[in-house]
Amino acid sequence: MAKPLHVVMLPWSAFGHLIPFFHLSVALAKFGVEVSFVSTPRNIKRLPKPPQDLVTLINFVGFPLPSLGSNELYPEGAEATVDFPSFDQIQHLKIAYDMLQHPVKKFVAEQSPDWIVCDFYNHWLVNIAQEYQVPLLHFSVFSASFYNFLAPDLLVYNITNASGISSKQRVGSVLNGCQAVAIRSCPEFEGERLNLLEKQIGKPVIPVGLLTPENENRRDKITDDRWWKIFQWLDQQKPKSVVFVGFGSECKLTKDQVYEIAYGLELSELPFLWALRKPEWAADDLEALPPCFNGDKGMVCIGWAPQLEILGNPSIGGSLFHAGWGSMIETLKFGHRLVVLPFLVDQPSNAKLLIEKGLALGVERREDGSFSRDDIAKALRRAMVSVEGERLTVQATGATSILNDKNLQEDYLGRFVDYLKTNAVTYQCRPSLPSTLANNRKWLNHFT
Repeated sequence: MAKPLHVVMLPWSAFGHLIPFFHLSVALAKFGVEVSFVSTPRNIKRLPKPPQDLVTLINFVGFPLPSLGSNELYPEGAEATVDFPSFDQIQHLKIAYDMLQHPVKKFVAEQSPDWIVCDFYNHWLVNIAQEYQVPLLHFSVFSASFYNFLAPDLLVYNITNASGISSKQRVGSVLNGCQAVAIRSCPEFEGERLNLLEKQIGKPVIPVGLLTPENENRRDKITDDRWWKIFQWLDQQKPKSVVFVGFGSECKLTKDQVYEIAYGLELSELPFLWALRKPEWAADDLEALPPCFNGDKGMVCIGWAPQLEILGNPSIGGSLFHAGWGSMIETLKFGHRLVVLPFLVDQPSNAKLLIEKGLALGVERREDGSFSRDDIAKALRRAMVSVEGERLTVQATGATSILNDKNLQEDYLGRFVDYLKTNAVTYQCRPSLPSTLANNRKWLNHFT
């Protein structure tokens, strides 16, 4: 019996990266590929459990994150971006993360995998892959549109940070050193953007499909009484009438932003369910909301939320969110009307793509990026109770059919597996290239 293909996965320590890498690992395992998923022990514990019939093919490898000492810049026990109170402090996580290259190098030497699949921060994997003659593939959890239109005003990639290498140089080194780019997308959704990306980087760009979440109703497994009450309230609402509001775990909203969103929900006079991550500036849950906030039209849950179960509830009809790629896929899966309010990284370019496709409306903003409660209320009412909103539903129907076409999405995964099998055999290791800004200029020009 032939030995199964062995792929090592190494995602960046952010759950917007860990989860898509996990989903890709499960998808590959379904095709008989053996996966070593490398992260830190705490991050691995916080991941979902793989299907029972695939556990023998997915090996979780937990390397302890090297300690930088517990201080106000590096919270004790922090292993992912969500553990840091401010976006600026994540630079210190990059320092610790880069130190994982030593156990990872030893692991690759011992295992001799057929492929290494890396994220956009693991620039040091280029040299490891070349030293041990293992082909390297970059898996992008972002859209092709993000890579097409990346610019300084969307991402601070041109600033050398505390880790000693700028994020722009990290991305450039990975693109320069990988054999191909796999991307969580498909031609039916981003055809022209995928073609453009392949021309920009001069390497194969392989869509693996949108990795649409399975239709699993895990509501009966939720043990938190608070959520049982919320679902009872949802079940009493009219179909497609409720707006789900969520900005994930990475967006660190300021007090002004939270308060304007709260008052905007109130002004919209629409039923809503808001999953609000407790802000670092709030001493308790009460302080997280404005003192005069009248939320009798909806519900606010502070903390973790079962997002897929919420989005799948028949009462949910729209979503106010940050336009993160993963959240967009989860929301469009159910055909909801989208209102986008982007903040970080790929969110602005995703929001632009969704608006261009007629799948979303954007919250108006001032020149300084600020927005008001009136802007929130206006966008929500346009989406939920106007003719304009009806057009969103028509457009969403087409996107939803693509997302939920299981045969189509699995076909892209099958082609990807074929590429891995074919090119693992034919791969010839190239000579090592210095990771300098000058040598990566042809790649970096697309990220400035």
